[in-house]
Amino acid sequence: MDTTNNTNPESRSYEKELERMSPFEIKGTLISMAEQNARRSTATFLNAGRGNPNWLLAYPRDAFFLLGQFAMQESRRKVYDEAIGIVASPSQDGVGARFTKFLDDHKGELGEHCLRHIFTYMTQSCKADPDELAFEWVDGILGDHYPTPPRILKYTEMITRDYLKWAMGGENDTTSQFDLFATEGSTAGMCYIFDSLQANFLLNKGDKMALMTPCFTPYIEIPELRRFDFDVINVSANAVEKDGYHDWQYPPEEIDKLRDPSVKAVCITNPSNPPSYQISQSVLDQIVDVVKKDNPNLMIITDDVYGTFIKGFKSLMYVLPYNTACLYSFSKYFGATGWRVAAMAIKEGANVFDDRLAALPEEQKQVLNKRYESLALDPSKVRFIDRVVADSRLVALNHTAGLSTPQQIQMSLFAGFALLHREELQPKLIGMIQTRLNNLWSTTGFKLLPDPNRAGYYSEIDLMVWAKKFYGDDFVKYLNDNYEPLDFVIRLADQTAVVLLNGDGFDGPKWSVRASLANLDADAYLKIGTAIRKILDEYHTKYLQSKK
Repeated sequence: MDTTNNTNPESRSYEKELERMSPFEIKGTLISMAEQNARRSTATFLNAGRGNPNWLLAYPRDAFFLLGQFAMQESRRKVYDEAIGIVASPSQDGVGARFTKFLDDHKGELGEHCLRHIFTYMTQSCKADPDELAFEWVDGILGDHYPTPPRILKYTEMITRDYLKWAMGGENDTTSQFDLFATEGSTAGMCYIFDSLQANFLLNKGDKMALMTPCFTPYIEIPELRRFDFDVINVSANAVEKDGYHDWQYPPEEIDKLRDPSVKAVCITNPSNPPSYQISQSVLDQIVDVVKKDNPNLMIITDDVYGTFIKGFKSLMYVLPYNTACLYSFSKYFGATGWRVAAMAIKEGANVFDDRLAALPEEQKQVLNKRYESLALDPSKVRFIDRVVADSRLVALNHTAGLSTPQQIQMSLFAGFALLHREELQPKLIGMIQTRLNNLWSTTGFKLLPDPNRAGYYSEIDLMVWAKKFYGDDFVKYLNDNYEPLDFVIRLADQTAVVLLNGDGFDGPKWSVRASLANLDADAYLKIGTAIRKILDEYHTKYLQSKK
């Protein structure tokens, strides 16, 4: 929809047109308004509409680029044409010892300590073969071979698995081992798993699936696409607890919707986006009860990218490992949205996906055997996670599947660094987020209640809660009668050069807004909080004028 020529962005008809779009698409219009305001006034353009962090972790990147120097040194051990720079693929023989010497020769340089720390951990604690590990790093960072195995490189899986065990709350789990598939971010992982669920008759058109809302907007939109056309049931955390405050948890009657065995799958963002709250222990307990008593074959797909912003976070992959496929992206914690690196985790051995495949009718099994016959002599034994890998390349191109190897090497360095420095790193990143969150709320005049389940990567503010608390029910009615919910973020952009996203686009409360606490410095959130209160007070001034 072309919105560039509209001269009155605060008109209700224009706002109704915009409301048909995703909040991420509306954002472009809001940014344009905010930039225009910043040009014609002294306001500073502040975009808190997107979750891209404004930090990045330097040491694993330093390690990556130093490793690249060693890899090029290895490739030049045999030269075909020096003049034009044609060199040979590196050799594995003795590479571990050469790598150790390289680190000694570069002692004290940026990245050296990080590389040495991870290499030592892998070879000593994980018993990795030094030549195999160093060669995977060298060959991987050079990118001169297809990923082998296609699902994930051997040692990349090993270190990433160890990291996820800590990050997803599985340190005390001694029984659950997970197979990993390295993907181009969690978004690719979500596309792949939905494709494979449908291709393997595990979710068919018209089947019931549940969405835990509010949630990341694409997860609302994907199941409604014509190719999927699932019967979607919302499990909502929009209820307001006592005293009028949201706690962003799921009431028992909402979780009970999952007890229906015809609900085949549930999609969760945990901690949530945008409220940014982890599922409470009581809700986790109820989900376990649902699965154990009423819906044992429920397929759980959980996106846990924000889990590392809560100390002691517990993912459903370790609460209900048999039922859960977990997606974890390295984009947020590591400031790496541009790297496009993530991992899909499905339990090794018995899991609901493989068991559901085994229980399919014989006719459907024959269709799938034909689909995967190029992969194995007995295609019925191809596991679900390996089918996801093959489906990501239309099966026929399975031999070229997999995340690019340089991306996998950077992912392994991210994982190793964060695992080995977990006690130092996590509190600092959580502290940064909490400072920004407190600044935002301190200038709105709204009260931020303490809550151990809050991650705080985003903040969803339900303006109707505060409109009612400050100015009463009649003012709330006035807002609903006279304005579209989108009007607030439009006025915010048009009048104060601040960009936030509309919360209803995430299936949140209609008059809620989402602020990212990741992509601006702490002082900016003082200004954003002030701007939010300014617009709310302007509505109230107009309300008082209407009474005259």
